[in-house]
Amino acid sequence: MLRNTLLVLAAILIISCVNDDVPNDDYDPAHDYFSFANTNQFVTRHLELNLDVDFSAEQLRGHVILHMEVLDSSATEIVLDTRAIAVEEVSFLAGDGTKIVADFRFGQSHAVLGTPLIIQVPANVSGQAEISVRLDYETSPDSTALQWLPPELTAGGKHPLMFSQSQAIHARSWVPLQDTPAVRITYDATIKTPSQLLAVMSANNDPLTPRRGEYQFEMPQPIPSYLLAIAVGNLYFAPLGKDTGVYTEPELLDASVYEFADTQEMLDIAEKQFGPYQWGRYDLLVLPPSFPYGGMENPRLSFITPSLLAGDRSLVSVVAHELAHSWSGNLVTNATWRDGWLNEGMTSYLEARLMEVIYDTDRVDEERVLGYQELLENFDRVPIDQQALAPRFDSGDPDNFQGTIHYHKGQLFLQFLENEFGREVFDLFLASYFDDFAFQTITTEAFMDYLDVELLQSQPGIVTREQLERWMYEPGLPDDAPVPTSSTLEGAAELAATWAMGETDVADSPVGQWSSQAMRYFLSSLPADLSPDRLAELDEALGLSKSRNAENARTWFILVAQQRYKPAYAQLQAFVNRHGRMRMVVPLYRALAENGQDRELAKSIFADARSKYHPITIAAVSRVLEFANE
Repeated sequence: MLRNTLLVLAAILIISCVNDDVPNDDYDPAHDYFSFANTNQFVTRHLELNLDVDFSAEQLRGHVILHMEVLDSSATEIVLDTRAIAVEEVSFLAGDGTKIVADFRFGQSHAVLGTPLIIQVPANVSGQAEISVRLDYETSPDSTALQWLPPELTAGGKHPLMFSQSQAIHARSWVPLQDTPAVRITYDATIKTPSQLLAVMSANNDPLTPRRGEYQFEMPQPIPSYLLAIAVGNLYFAPLGKDTGVYTEPELLDASVYEFADTQEMLDIAEKQFGPYQWGRYDLLVLPPSFPYGGMENPRLSFITPSLLAGDRSLVSVVAHELAHSWSGNLVTNATWRDGWLNEGMTSYLEARLMEVIYDTDRVDEERVLGYQELLENFDRVPIDQQALAPRFDSGDPDNFQGTIHYHKGQLFLQFLENEFGREVFDLFLASYFDDFAFQTITTEAFMDYLDVELLQSQPGIVTREQLERWMYEPGLPDDAPVPTSSTLEGAAELAATWAMGETDVADSPVGQWSSQAMRYFLSSLPADLSPDRLAELDEALGLSKSRNAENARTWFILVAQQRYKPAYAQLQAFVNRHGRMRMVVPLYRALAENGQDRELAKSIFADARSKYHPITIAAVSRVLEFANE
């Protein structure tokens, strides 16, 4: 029988440091406030997973073995992170494989962090330098990482599909472990599935593996827990190059191969720019529309949204971004979620550098301007105390504290450094950074110290430490922040102004030659008081409500919701039912909820669509609808 005993008093001290209601006067920026794990006493080095995939029960069931190094031989308890996991037995493994059953208990649950699992170290195990702990467990259908899709929500409509999303702190909902980016682990896994389905993981997937209902995986490079990933479904593989390929359902395979044909070239260019790619293969997994992000940089196998399948390769910067994470994030990882800009800001900068070479600077300039525009919108929404690149962050939710500020402000900071020191010098710095911190985690302060020694002091009189600290610790943007520009987007904004005044006919303008980025900038530059007739004219001329390009459609439907253009509401509702990516749907719910009249309609639409969404998307939309207009 499964035991799940709650013991409140035992966890009070563990919980108090992360309780939203208790201010923490001893704030330590290097401490991970979003993990219960006592990583100062025990640290995991390797995981062994052995799991059965049960679609009927929507559960993973089996065991995990944590191979741990003991840092404090006097410690008598191991604390792990869990969420909605039922543990049947915990045992310590002797050298000969003999099990020593151990006592365990669950502490008090926390709304964001889940529930600490507290394991008593047996007396005859204490004092060892290394220990192996086996946990027999099963997940819950309420796991916040796993989504179990019935056949009707897949492209083929015949087979179910399951996938994970572990970032930021959701790995604990499918594996009991030390769920903090400060700990890096290697892992191996045995996954048992229905015989007709294929399992893939963030590990050494073999493109030629036969479907046999049992799959073996190995990840020899140490990764943080948020990069643990699994998917099981009717998946097939097609090569994109000698080291790259794509997995997806057969119905999406041809479109995916066309859309992501440049992936091998991206990898080759990235190695020339950033140093050796240290992960073996680089493959993509195109998931169903409910995947909550544009992409997730799971090593060796980036998870990708099908909303990128625009048919014209106009949205593949997301793939460049996920590939760039192979250096910034996967190779060198933020030590805590407060340091997330080291992952996302650095990666956004590298993404732009890749796109410059693969495509052209005009396209990259457009992307930079759109990112800057999004950054300014974030400054209007994100509390001022969370606008620094590295703010105080000891409460709240790592999924929702900074918007995308850490992406775009981080990119601008690195662009500032490139502008000041010159690209050649800055590239040498980046190469040494990736080499010196490879397979390690790093705090903002450690990065600043390294930058100070390797760049500021070696190139004196260019940038001061005080300038760096303004970027790191102050809200908004410093006065010396670079402001991106784009001549093509300026033209799109000019057309928006002249069309709105009735001086230009869109049908006579060059919109047919525009990039997707220019179209979005045109739409976002339109005034907020267009009449329904003018919006109808625009929709008819540009086919916006029927656009295959999800980014263009998203921008249009935000305008539709803001201006309450009701003739397009049916298409808007179809859009949020068709997509589950947070970027696609959350702004639309927000626009409806904040237009003054449609908050209840937004709730009704969400009630109809939520069964199609991943738990992370459900949580994000729920927050928007709860706090809209407040």
